[in-house]
Amino acid sequence: MKLLNQEQIESLSKFKSENFLTTSFYLDSDKGRLTKKEISLSLKNLLRNAKSRLDLMDLSKEKRGSLRKDLDKVSKFCSQQLSSFSFSGLAIFSCSSEDFWQVFSLPNSPRNRVIFDKDPYVRLLSSILDEYHRIFVLTFDRREAKWYDVSMGEISLIESIVGDVPSKVKEGGWKGYESKRIERHIATLLREYFKKVAKKTFELSKKNHFDWLFLGCKEEYNSEFEPLLHPYLKNRLIGRVKANPGTSPDRILKETLGLEKKLKTQEEDELVNRFISELEKGGRAISGLKNTVRKLNQGEAQIILITRNFSVPGRICPKCHSLYVDELRCPSCRRKTDPVVDIIDEAVELAMDKNCQVKHITPPSRLNRYGKIGAFLWYKT
Repeated sequence: MKLLNQEQIESLSKFKSENFLTTSFYLDSDKGRLTKKEISLSLKNLLRNAKSRLDLMDLSKEKRGSLRKDLDKVSKFCSQQLSSFSFSGLAIFSCSSEDFWQVFSLPNSPRNRVIFDKDPYVRLLSSILDEYHRIFVLTFDRREAKWYDVSMGEISLIESIVGDVPSKVKEGGWKGYESKRIERHIATLLREYFKKVAKKTFELSKKNHFDWLFLGCKEEYNSEFEPLLHPYLKNRLIGRVKANPGTSPDRILKETLGLEKKLKTQEEDELVNRFISELEKGGRAISGLKNTVRKLNQGEAQIILITRNFSVPGRICPKCHSLYVDELRCPSCRRKTDPVVDIIDEAVELAMDKNCQVKHITPPSRLNRYGKIGAFLWYKT
């Protein structure tokens, strides 16, 4: 299945086996950058190294056997499907002894990784999803309007309508006063058409939830059209693309993705700057791994900021599921904590459970100076 939304990640993260480990497999399969031979070689090396690590792990015969079956199933799947695979990335999650198997096609290339852990390693999925917004693109002129949905690097036409507004007054056959009357009539038709387009945009937006609205039209139409938009749409109108109803979907997609990347960078910079400002004035923010994990455990974190690819091993309480950097025993339950491969991945899952937003920040950024992780808090400590 395609990676499309946060609900998929939340559903995946809920899988946990009491007796067996889960294999999380990620592969860069971007044929635009890599040859089939290079992808095949990466796959072979990835699986070979995973089997070597598995041999060194202190596991029961049953757990080891389950993980070996996972790797065999991944290998078989890739040998049968990878040649025809058209996506930039592949993610597979398997726990053979629990008959658990899920495959995701990814719009972006992940780091090649195989991870054996108590639950699926969802952090990379969360990071990829965070790179994209669902964008509503409206292109229009006097004759036609088209609405597109751009999400996860793909574009689809939602709807189109045809207008009937003449382009200009005929030059011959009209006296001066008659020409002005026709011009006023055309201006009225144009405004009514713009109202119709604005109303349709709002109706479609209620059916197709999106983050941002982009417009593609002549500059001269902006001042007349934008005031007609519903306030909900005005708040999400943050971009304009060089496009009209006659522009090809491929060209619109290219324009949209380029603008999305630029706006995403600005959004991350603004978020980090706001975080640092809040932190330095002693406000509702905390920095560093230990502090952030502690506030997350307590349910006080509102938004956590994580530097992409920042990874640290840690520990988790098997009873209350609190996270710790190095506590061998849970201070609350007094239970011995279990080691985890990546505490950042566990923090992402815990954040989802506690309705805390996760923002992945592309390095280099000013967040690096504050431990590469931090959080906005619900209230000042």
